[in-house]
Parts: sequence; C-alpha cells; structure tokens
Amino acid sequence: MKRDDAFLNAWATSQAVPPDHSADEEHDPSRPPLRYRTLWISDLHLGTPGCQAKALLDFLKQTECETLFLVGDIIDGWQLRRQWYWPQTHNDVVQKLLRKARKGTRVIFVPGNHDEFARRYVNLNFGGVVVAEDWVHETADGRKLWIIHGDLFDGVIQCAKWLAYVGDNLYEFTLKLNRHLNTLRARLGLPYWSLSKYLKLKVKRAVNYVGDFESAVAREARKRGLQGVVCGHIHHAELREIDGILYANDGDWVESLSALAEHADGRLEILHWAEHMPVQRKTSAKTPQEVPVTTI
Repeated sequence: MKRDDAFLNAWATSQAVPPDHSADEEHDPSRPPLRYRTLWISDLHLGTPGCQAKALLDFLKQTECETLFLVGDIIDGWQLRRQWYWPQTHNDVVQKLLRKARKGTRVIFVPGNHDEFARRYVNLNFGGVVVAEDWVHETADGRKLWIIHGDLFDGVIQCAKWLAYVGDNLYEFTLKLNRHLNTLRARLGLPYWSLSKYLKLKVKRAVNYVGDFESAVAREARKRGLQGVVCGHIHHAELREIDGILYANDGDWVESLSALAEHADGRLEILHWAEHMPVQRKTSAKTPQEVPVTTI
C-alpha cells in the first residue's frame, strides 16, 4: 500500500464506518468543559498501537476552542504502509475532529513527516479541515507564532531517512513495552507513566538532540521576524524562551498526552492531559503529586 493510499484509505474509513456514538457523547456533565482561544495538538500517530486514542477522545470531548491546530503526524503513514491498523477508537478520533469543524471550530492541519503524503493536498479542505504547509498565528496579545511540525529541522529525516525508519521501529518496540507496563500500573492503581519519555530525558545524546532541535527552530523563527514558534515532532512538550524567541512544543499523544493551549488573554499553557482524566484524579486523591504547570 502506498503512503498516499494509506492516508486516503484512513480518511475514507473514518467516513464510511459508522461512528461509535457512545464515544462521541458530549462532555461529562460532572466535568465542566475547558474553554480556550486556541489549541495545538500533534503526533497523534493514528494507525499505530501506540496512539493513546481513548485519552485523546477524552481531551477532544472535554475541551472547546475557536481554532484547533493539528501540527503533524496525525495519521501515521509509515506504520500503515507496513501493516494496516485502524481500530474503532482511531475512527472515532477523526470523526470527532470533523464534528468540531462542522460545529464551527476552525481546524488547520499542518502535515509532518509521518503524514508527509498530505503535503500534496496543501490548500485543500477535507470535511472542514484546511491543509497548510505552515501557518502564522497571532495570539490575543499580539504575538506572531510560526506553526510547523518540525521535521525539516531534523538532520536524520533530511539526510538519512533510512536511519529514521530504523529508529521508528525501535521506538515502536519501546512503546509496546510501555503499554504493558502501564497496564500493570493501572491494575496497581498507579497513574500513567511514560517509559520512552523517561529514557529520552536520561540519555545524554537524546537530551543534546532535543536542545539542538529547539535552538534551530527558534533561530529560524527569529529570521522570519516572528516572536515565536509552535511545533511538534520530537515528542517533548516544552514552553520557554530561547534568546528572546518563544519556543513551544505541544508534545504528543503516545508518550506525554499533552497539548498547547492559548487562553483568551493570549497566555500560553501546556496541558498534561493525564492530570485531567478521571482515573488520574482518583489516583491523585490517594497519593498527591506535584504537577508542573508552565505558562507564558
């Protein structure tokens, strides 16, 4: 199956298969919806077993916004090319995104390297979802932010794509271990924890790679005369200033279960959704944990 076909088949499947209406119910009345001016999510990797689709559905049902950016690697064409994997929950995610677009949310999709095939559809509209190569977003307080996935600043992707494929297979193996580990943790009443994220932050080479990537993206935003950049790609949620340029990474939905949010006044915040989910709240009630909140 060609990657272009994988994208179109996944999208067509989401239209052809009847939705699971129980999964698309409105927000839980006991949990008031969180309202934002703008939300950014990326690296969903729909079409892979590692995608945390149930947590993502909970996020989409419990949040509302004027504009929703899908910042790349939404559908994983690399994985779908190797083996077709498209469970009902992944179908429900796509249908929920389309439903948000129909109900008035402006949805903008900036493709990444795993769904790079979608770049051939730039400027087209799929069910209310606009496909764009990149975007410049102006916050409520007047800051102009460059929206990109970030793979163009990844030397491995640009210069040695075969190595990226090898790394992708190893990464999938780590995520498989992570799923088994968290199944056990859930039985023990423990909160979600990411093994792959832990390893990424402990391996010196990975830490250096993240730092180099962040600096390169921030430098390019400065060259373009912008005040900041929002990206994904490296699965590491971050919100900080680099030499006077705002760098924001919205994280992912296979490891960190995170998103970037803009409040009505233009303030930005990283949302760690595991802390908002019902099971997590019950666990926190038994064993309080400090949850870092970063806003700029």
